Amino acid sequence: MEEESLENGNINSHLLADVDCEAESESSATFILVFSTFIAVCGSYVFGTCLGYYSPAEIGIRDDLDLSESEYALFGSIMTVGAMIGAIISGKTSEMIGRRGAMGISELFCLIGWLSILCSKNVWLLDVGRLLIGCGIGLLSYVVPVYIAEITPKNLRGGFSSVHQFMITLGSAMTYFIGTAVTWRTLALIGIIPCLVQLVGLLIVPESPRWLAKIGREKDCEAVLQRLRGESANISEEATEITDYIQNLKQLPEDRILDLFQRIYARSLMVGVALMLMQQFGGVNGIELYSSSIFEAAGFSAKVGITAMAIVQIPMTILGILLMDKSGRRPLLLSSSVGTFIGSLLAGVSFSLQDHQLWKKVTPVLVFVGILVYSGSFGLGLAGIPWLIMSEIFPINIKDSAGSFVSLVNWSSSWIVTFIFNFLLERSPAGTFFIFSSISGLTVLFVAKIVPETKGRTLEQIQSVMNPLTARR
Repeated sequence: MEEESLENGNINSHLLADVDCEAESESSATFILVFSTFIAVCGSYVFGTCLGYYSPAEIGIRDDLDLSESEYALFGSIMTVGAMIGAIISGKTSEMIGRRGAMGISELFCLIGWLSILCSKNVWLLDVGRLLIGCGIGLLSYVVPVYIAEITPKNLRGGFSSVHQFMITLGSAMTYFIGTAVTWRTLALIGIIPCLVQLVGLLIVPESPRWLAKIGREKDCEAVLQRLRGESANISEEATEITDYIQNLKQLPEDRILDLFQRIYARSLMVGVALMLMQQFGGVNGIELYSSSIFEAAGFSAKVGITAMAIVQIPMTILGILLMDKSGRRPLLLSSSVGTFIGSLLAGVSFSLQDHQLWKKVTPVLVFVGILVYSGSFGLGLAGIPWLIMSEIFPINIKDSAGSFVSLVNWSSSWIVTFIFNFLLERSPAGTFFIFSSISGLTVLFVAKIVPETKGRTLEQIQSVMNPLTARR
């Protein structure tokens, strides 16, 4: 009966709402919870600064170090290679030394990487620095949302976890804007600041209570929960649920990468991997990395277009944060996917009209509008929710291996899209955006039929439905 309930996403959503458990009183956002989240998302800001550095630094780096176009393209793409390496080691690192330790290691990678770029006199040191930063953000992309999900109460988890994507967006936008006014070396120096803030802050914030329970430190788990929820909060029910669930998981095999492909984890793996594939093959990194080329191909001002893209993502991401724990994950994902579908379709139709020499004065503006619709819609949900759901749907006994695998899928897909995007754009701009709109359309169907609603449930309650065999007593 439990297995049949997993055949349909809508049924799955209803089951989550009907899990037989006593409702907890809603927890408030304590100072230490807010501060811990802030320190965690400093890593997200570092992630954003790395993404935003490429475009404003291009002219200065190429002039100062005499780089060719292909050499600078390698500088940009090697970050993704580093991120794949970081993704591979993220799960085991987080499992062995904890969530705080993994964030600290990632920031050391980023710090050394920024220093290498800052001091570079030749292309190899520049590329080494970018590669190291890539390793760092590959680690951060997994451990930050997992840490936030594991320290926050169920009624606040969605909104707090969404700050991860907001800080990526903010870091990228701020780096772009600052980069228009300072040199590329100064911009690299500024990139070091959030690395140092997180490294210092990690000495103060608590470890994940669920990770502490997993390694057998139940008393420390309870102490951290009390600190996170407030001295007057009653944590007995939450602490019991965590420890009971961990005891059940001890009956399962040791965490190995091959264990992910067992039938009991099939639904979690399918949802996690599919969301990452659809997020990336919807074209986001190609569109953002080659936005200048897109606007130039459309006959629109690249500077105006890129600036508008950076601006529109911030309020849309904030809107997603505000709605996350009210509307839920699935409605936001559906709205976001519909928006990226419309934006891609509008850009594709506009380029198609240009190919047929129709509406020449209007099509540049239509491409601009389509890209803005796509960019804003992506920030609303698709940007961050797949990472949030990834942090929620896997049981803690395989979460580290699953997180590494899913993160690797995401970064590998990102590399493929960025590698082929320019070729596709040169061959057929209209066809490129029609492909992206088709994938966005498939995302709408997948979310509507398969993806569960996880709002308002503890991580342990989610497992009772997504992976029922791991929750049996």
